[in-house]
Amino acid sequence: MPRPPDPTPADDAAASFAPLRHRLVRVAYRMLGSVAEAEDVVQDAYLRWHRTDRAAVRDPAGFLTQVVTRLSLDVLKSARMKRETYVGPWLPEPLIAPEAEEEEGDDITLTLMLALERLSPLERAAFLLHDVFGLSFDDIARTLDRDPAACRQLATRARNHVRAARPRFPVSEERGLAIAGAFFEASRSGDLAALTALLADDVVFTGDGGGKRLAALNPIHGASRVARFFAGIARKKPDASTLISTRSIDGLPGFVTQERDGLQTTALAIEDGRIVAIYVVRNPDKLRHLRLPTSDPARFH
Repeated sequence: MPRPPDPTPADDAAASFAPLRHRLVRVAYRMLGSVAEAEDVVQDAYLRWHRTDRAAVRDPAGFLTQVVTRLSLDVLKSARMKRETYVGPWLPEPLIAPEAEEEEGDDITLTLMLALERLSPLERAAFLLHDVFGLSFDDIARTLDRDPAACRQLATRARNHVRAARPRFPVSEERGLAIAGAFFEASRSGDLAALTALLADDVVFTGDGGGKRLAALNPIHGASRVARFFAGIARKKPDASTLISTRSIDGLPGFVTQERDGLQTTALAIEDGRIVAIYVVRNPDKLRHLRLPTSDPARFH
């Protein structure tokens, strides 16, 4: 029986990279808020890994996390310039993991990602790498080309900025999805009383159409205005929304729907049993990564 051919360098690079890909995409996505950009960064990291003397790398995971972080920082600089001319509010691309993977996620919610947007790129990197992905400040220092004390200060400043974005009274997943389902039914029927009962007095609605699809150009504040907004849509477009899946979206309870003009995701921040923020993504460019087969209604690939 002939001996199988020896693995090629490409085979070796792919085999060592594959187990790390999911984590690397998470790092890049948390940095950038864009699935497409995260996947591009990770692909670039793979090409660099292929050209690297891998035998000399003692810690492939740490090395590749460093590469992905540095590439993400470069992308973030140009991405922020693009967002200055973005039409309407900007929201991260919705990340919807298969149910089997939800336990592997982190505790970064969409609300927290929006808070991270207000940080400098270095603060964002230090916070994510230390508080979310568990890197030491010595490792972060090598990644950011700063000394460990400076990286510790970056993470501390970031932590202080985002503290308010963490829920004071987190809702259980089961309760959150139940509220999401009730909100979908109330918004679809236009039941003003039911909508108002679900909303906190200071609720804020944010819609992201990116100039590609109809969406509110400014956030809508207050339970009365938000309830009337959804009731008005239901009145003008009855039965325009079909529920595909009620799922966790970027760590928040929400749902995916099929609208007359395409897919839409809705994520809800909930405090003390009431909805305090509603995030709707309608920009088709941000929904391309969603696959919706019957067996798995919504997933991130």
